[in-house]
Amino acid sequence: MPAPLWDKRLNRTVEQIKPSGIRQFFDIVAARKDCISLGVGEPDFVSPRPVIEQAITALRDGFTHYTGNQGLLSLRTAITDYLDQEYGVRYDPASEVLVTVGVSEAVDLAFRATLNAGDAVLYPQPSYVSYEPMIALAGGTPLPCYARRENNFELLYEDIVQAYAPKAKILFLNYPANPTGSSMSRETLLKVADFAREKDLLVISDEIYGELTYESRHLPFSTLPGMKERTLLLGGFSKAFAMTGWRVGYACGPAEIIRAMTKIHQFSMLCAPTISQIAAEAALKYALEDRDRMKQAYHLRRDRIVNGFNAAGLPCYKPAGAFYVFPDIRSTGLSSMEFASQLLDAENVAVVPGTAFGATGEGFIRCSYATSMEEIEKALFRINRFVRTLR
Repeated sequence: MPAPLWDKRLNRTVEQIKPSGIRQFFDIVAARKDCISLGVGEPDFVSPRPVIEQAITALRDGFTHYTGNQGLLSLRTAITDYLDQEYGVRYDPASEVLVTVGVSEAVDLAFRATLNAGDAVLYPQPSYVSYEPMIALAGGTPLPCYARRENNFELLYEDIVQAYAPKAKILFLNYPANPTGSSMSRETLLKVADFAREKDLLVISDEIYGELTYESRHLPFSTLPGMKERTLLLGGFSKAFAMTGWRVGYACGPAEIIRAMTKIHQFSMLCAPTISQIAAEAALKYALEDRDRMKQAYHLRRDRIVNGFNAAGLPCYKPAGAFYVFPDIRSTGLSSMEFASQLLDAENVAVVPGTAFGATGEGFIRCSYATSMEEIEKALFRINRFVRTLR
């Protein structure tokens, strides 16, 4: 029987991309009653009140039209002021900042604006599920840098050097990292900066979880000596400000790259939602205390869930940031997928198999602690009970 006509019309790269392992479990959880989900990385907090109130006021005042392609100048200025105050790095809001539809669009635009056929991208693995597909969709070649279990999945300079190939054009970083919560030390970052300079690499740094760094202060890559001119800093409002549904991110970097990204953005998205941009500006002006309050809650939850997994006999290191833990389930004798599936069936607790983030995630599961302490306690009790049945 001949293949349907539409089979011949699909893009081959798209055909080869596998669906998101996170969303597969999210869809399953959505259909179950009384399920405790540690799966999707979304804050359980509602967006701060000043954010919501400012958006409502703007709607009532008639702010329902397009903005310029780069986004509201007032928001871009607020972003540059925020980065300057928090980290001491300054950008020109007129030419070096683009407001995007979430950080995911910023990543996509960055790859599409800079990659040519044959160019390769060094990127960490395990990693967020979108990175490798977006490299491929932009025509690039993914070069995974394997963060090692013995280093608690912290990406080291040596891991990048080992993965390097002459066709590499971009070094992509994500710290604190999804799914592992690991970050990068100043010592490592300085070595990586020297390597980027030596190999003439453009650095794209997704630092969406930067504000959610616990024991130390986050260090943006663009603040390192000589790195601002070769770095695209990506950030946003979804995680630290609990604004996932507003879909606002940003890219800051060299003006010529921002211009190229804006050119694609204007033909695909036109602009980020106007009301969301107004809400994001309100977050930077009026919701910093809310940001800090939520961070403190995550910090307490992190410590509790780490202790809980260790007590259950599933070794779990304490992540430096974000709101994920990556416990080791190899002692159970189950694969990551088997563990996640059987836990869901037996105890109605949803976690994400480590393999959703690359082959190096086998033997681990990702659990989000962006949920209430009460739900975390219930989940830990059920997980502990499930693990005992396996021994």
